[in-house]
Amino acid sequence: MSVIKTVFVFIFFGFIQLNNAQQTAIYSDPLEDYTKALRLYKNKQYKAAQVLFFEVKNESSTTPIIEADCAYYIANSAIRLEQQNAETLIENFVEDYPTSNKRNSAFLNVADYYFSKAKYAYAQKWFDKVDEASLTVSEQERYNFNYGYTLYIGKDKKAAQKYLNRVTNSETYGAQAKYYIGYMAYEGDDYDKANSYFEQVSDDNAYKEKLSYYQADLNFKLGKFDKAISLAKEQLPKSTDEEVSELSKIIGESYFNLKQYKEAIPFLKDYQGKKGKWNNTDYYQLGYAYYKQNQYDLAISEFNKIIDGKNFVAQNAYYHLGKSYINLNKKQEALNAFKNASEMPFDEKIKEDASFNYAKISYEIGNPYLSVPQVLNNFLESYPKSEYKDEIEPLLIDSYITSKNYKEALTLLKGKSSDTYKTAYQKVAFYRGVELFNANQINEAKSLFEAAIKTPKDETFVMKAKYWKAETDYNLSNFNDALKGFNEVKTIQNQINSTFENIDYNIGYCHFKLKNYIEANTFFKNYLAKNNDDDLRKNDTYLRMADGYFVSTDYQNAIRNYDNAIKIGKIETDYASFQKAMSQGYIGNTDLKIKGLNDFIKNHPSSALNDDAFYALGNTYVKQNDNQKAIKTYDLLLKNHPESIFKSKTLLRQGLIFYNDGENEAALKKYKSIASDFPNSEEANQAIASAKLVYIDIGKVDEYAAWVKTLDYADITDIELDNATYTAAEKQYLDGKTKRAIKLFNDYLNQYPKGIHNIQSHFYLAELYYKEEQFNDALPHYKAIIVEPKGEFTEQSLLHINEIYLKTKDWDNAIVYLERLEVEAENPQNKLYAQSNLMNAFYQTETYDKASSYAEVVLSDSNLDEQIKSDAQIIIARSAFKLEDFEKAKSAYAKLETFATGKLAAESLYYNSYFKNKDGLYEKSNEVVQELARDYSSYKYFSAKGLVIMAKNFNALDDDFQATYILESVIENFTDFEDVISEAESLLNKIKEEAAKTNASVETDN
Repeated sequence: MSVIKTVFVFIFFGFIQLNNAQQTAIYSDPLEDYTKALRLYKNKQYKAAQVLFFEVKNESSTTPIIEADCAYYIANSAIRLEQQNAETLIENFVEDYPTSNKRNSAFLNVADYYFSKAKYAYAQKWFDKVDEASLTVSEQERYNFNYGYTLYIGKDKKAAQKYLNRVTNSETYGAQAKYYIGYMAYEGDDYDKANSYFEQVSDDNAYKEKLSYYQADLNFKLGKFDKAISLAKEQLPKSTDEEVSELSKIIGESYFNLKQYKEAIPFLKDYQGKKGKWNNTDYYQLGYAYYKQNQYDLAISEFNKIIDGKNFVAQNAYYHLGKSYINLNKKQEALNAFKNASEMPFDEKIKEDASFNYAKISYEIGNPYLSVPQVLNNFLESYPKSEYKDEIEPLLIDSYITSKNYKEALTLLKGKSSDTYKTAYQKVAFYRGVELFNANQINEAKSLFEAAIKTPKDETFVMKAKYWKAETDYNLSNFNDALKGFNEVKTIQNQINSTFENIDYNIGYCHFKLKNYIEANTFFKNYLAKNNDDDLRKNDTYLRMADGYFVSTDYQNAIRNYDNAIKIGKIETDYASFQKAMSQGYIGNTDLKIKGLNDFIKNHPSSALNDDAFYALGNTYVKQNDNQKAIKTYDLLLKNHPESIFKSKTLLRQGLIFYNDGENEAALKKYKSIASDFPNSEEANQAIASAKLVYIDIGKVDEYAAWVKTLDYADITDIELDNATYTAAEKQYLDGKTKRAIKLFNDYLNQYPKGIHNIQSHFYLAELYYKEEQFNDALPHYKAIIVEPKGEFTEQSLLHINEIYLKTKDWDNAIVYLERLEVEAENPQNKLYAQSNLMNAFYQTETYDKASSYAEVVLSDSNLDEQIKSDAQIIIARSAFKLEDFEKAKSAYAKLETFATGKLAAESLYYNSYFKNKDGLYEKSNEVVQELARDYSSYKYFSAKGLVIMAKNFNALDDDFQATYILESVIENFTDFEDVISEAESLLNKIKEEAAKTNASVETDN
């Protein structure tokens, strides 16, 4: 023994020698003590045995064999006593006694000890040191089993099987070895091998209970379902809750595979899942079992928990989910299920059948993702030889019309040459044309009407297209073309026994615009003779007939028709009353004219024609030589309408009356007022000329000259040149020579910046620039007019300034000038224009309260155009929503829905679904989204937003499949709308996180 080892042993056992010195001195027989120590060791009294073995080992009379054995047992005792140096003692023993017959047993015994304590990692370390060849037969059996099991626990199954296979015939270890070999085969999915080994030990009571579950599962996996059921049921009463769950799954799936679905259901339900979670296959099996029992509600409740599925099971589940929904007449839900199944490649037959159902349901209820024609067309292209082809083709043709997605339908029909497709193209082109016409895209609409006319498959649609083409020509001021078109329509409708009730009215209007007043009135009369229901149009017809007679100087007929218009009283009653009074004057009924104008002033104080009536009445009194009444009437005009365009003319006429009556000072006061307040106007020029006559009459020409010098625009020495320069420019304007006129008007304004014709030049120049769409050049000239006192060009200039700012979306500037136009407009249409654009401008600048207020003002007009009415209603709705006045928004959108078309109809339907969702009416909300998808799928933004609402509804209804599938489709198909995608992604993550708590197949980002 080395010095180091001797010291170590001495230190370790020193206390033993000291305590037993007296006893040691009297030992006389080491063999007897060795035997005693061995007996203590075998009785597991390791501490006492270790002490005695140490004493024997150190006796001088101890033989080398006994000494080696003592060292062996001292080390083994240390192992069992878990002393810190135990393994070192074993290693020392092996090194110090290389010839000991216990050398190999030392490794095996240590390994076995650790094995018995289930310390398999320690055990393997010592098993690895054992020399197998040196082991006895009994040691080999124990070694092979223990080492094999240790390797099994250490997951080295290949090596484990090597050692366990050696003892399969062992009486002691054979049954255990077969069990573990079978179990490893079971874990490795080698079910035949596993079953073979399990059957060899199935009669062994030690394994019988353990094997019941595995054998049941093995028989299930081997397709021996009846036996699996029998074994599993036999085991159920003896099992723990966890085992009951697994056995129930085996029984349930076995019945499922035997197509005994009623028997399968209770056992499939009893399965508790892995760690409390089911997977998609679990949900599918229970759902399918319910489906086969016609329990479609219950089937849906299981199928719709399958989300994130991308395999055969999921495809099958989604297909049968669709079938279940169809059986319950829930077509929207079925649409999504079939769409999902149709997009999976695992079973081609299911894929085709799901595609067919998806296409057919899309036709029936609409499709929020693609146009219905596109869905049907995709099916025919994917399955050209399908047994469903004859059923789908007629639906495709009809869908081009019923989908109302005419824009996309035109694209899909492009290049289709068969007569059936040409018939569809004619109809789609026509309907798309009407759609564009209503959106004020007149030129685009016209080209489509022409295309429909050139595809003469259906004479009714030829007639309709010609009618609407004529409407576009009328709106484009092509009155001759419009007249020709309407006349053709009238001829066709007589031939095919169809009619447009308003055709004579339209023809009459074309003649009216062409100033063919006699012909116009002939057709207006034809219209009135055939139509008596539309009071508004009748009212308008009488007015235009009266205007035709008025322009033709047939004042008696004009009066009669103005009277008819007044009796109906729907529109322009003030205009008709004014025109009637003026007509009385033209036929010499001056008293009736005066009465009519006085009645008008009294009955229509707010009319834009009120100042016209005052002015006309004053002029009539002048003609009657009743200057006192004339002056009084003119004074009332100036008082009641201080901003009237007749103000300068009225002052001029008052000046003339005073001058003719010899009241020169009063006349001069009026003339000077005009010259001061209306510089650069025609009236100012006349006032200066008339004032000159007054000054000549009173002999104060010097005063006239001095006064004129104060007027910087009226240099009397340059007047003739001023007039000549302006006249030259005006002539080019009237001759339509735009570029030349622009140059000459600019020359005039540069030469005479305060000239007599300054205002006219600015206006005509602005109009020329405006016509050429040179808006930045037009603006300063319009503004030069509106800074002057109100005149004949003020209102038109304000109108065009606003149009320019609105075109460029310069909302802040637009608001300034729209507010002024609202106050100063004489024309009611211009006032309405100002108010309707103010509501929009305030909305654009997020001044929602003012936007809403103006919208209410606009809606108060009883003669409102439908488009403006729609715009006002949407402003109220949107503003209320922005201000979080949801009840008002809800009410406003509901009103809008009753008359809106196109994009606004889509928006109103979206908010209908939004508020129903908010109120917890989830199924009703879904119905509205379906309507949105069916009728307005071309408006993608609101289709996408509607789908998110639908997903929220399904989430609230605990239908995870519908919710997640819809959201995934939104994310995939509507990438242009970032706000919608963001909301969809957030909701999808939330739903998946919740579903993952119970479904192990669901993957989340967290």
